[in-house]
Amino acid sequence: MFHIGCHLSISGGFRAMAEQAVSIGANTMQFFTRNPRGGNAKALDTGDLAAFQEFAAENGIGVILAHASYTLNLCSADAKICAFARDTLADDISRMERIPGQLYNFHPGSHGGQGTENGIDFIAGALNSVLKAEQTTTVLLETMAGKGSEVGGSFSELRAIIDRVELSDKLGVCLDTCHVYDAGYDIVGGLDGVLEEFDAVIGLSKLRAIHLNDSKNPFASHKDRHEKIGLGSIGMAAFERIINHPALRELPFLLETPNEIPGYAEEIAALTLLRSKKHDEKFCAKVHIL
Repeated sequence: MFHIGCHLSISGGFRAMAEQAVSIGANTMQFFTRNPRGGNAKALDTGDLAAFQEFAAENGIGVILAHASYTLNLCSADAKICAFARDTLADDISRMERIPGQLYNFHPGSHGGQGTENGIDFIAGALNSVLKAEQTTTVLLETMAGKGSEVGGSFSELRAIIDRVELSDKLGVCLDTCHVYDAGYDIVGGLDGVLEEFDAVIGLSKLRAIHLNDSKNPFASHKDRHEKIGLGSIGMAAFERIINHPALRELPFLLETPNEIPGYAEEIAALTLLRSKKHDEKFCAKVHIL
């Protein structure tokens, strides 16, 4: 099954968001847990959650992806910002537990000149203080473009975080196509090689979601500017390979392109047409996913 969706507003509630997803041909979705620039989260409505779960079951909506605010920075040089990030992370995960078995994604953060190793330690420490053995929510580290002092611009940095987290079974990775391409991973000319490297460093079993974004910038630019699918330097042919790749095709694909709802509907329709039954058994055996 092709799990395709986009980023939608949660302002009208979970049920309304799911209805909008279905109206544009989506069967999964991403949303911000609170204002993307920070602030308090809206109180959860028990009736709305129940209505959402019923609607999702009736309409084949699978796992959904919550996205943390952009201001969440677990490795900031400012101790108050770190504390706020930990509290926000804990609250967001607690809220996601009201809909068991879902995904929660966040940007690892920027170390602000403290150094990557220190940044990794701070992120892992925060996760160790927040993650609980009984939680059903899987927390995803997002691959980053590697601009400035960002942590997570390489697979090895994400692996280092995972290795330092005690409940690492609660962690996964969300691969952002724009970010990894800008970071220097050639998903256009060498997708198999990139996935082989991911498998060797992190493990494909940890890959739980894909952000589908074209890039306004050239390869290895270490910037982060999303473009509409097929209009950037990644290109439509690469996205056809990505959504049909045997190591990826069963994952949820979420669009974060610079679009309004009609644009997302067009992209979902175009990508659905590009979906095929291709199955490369040779590659599957190579990365041990058969």
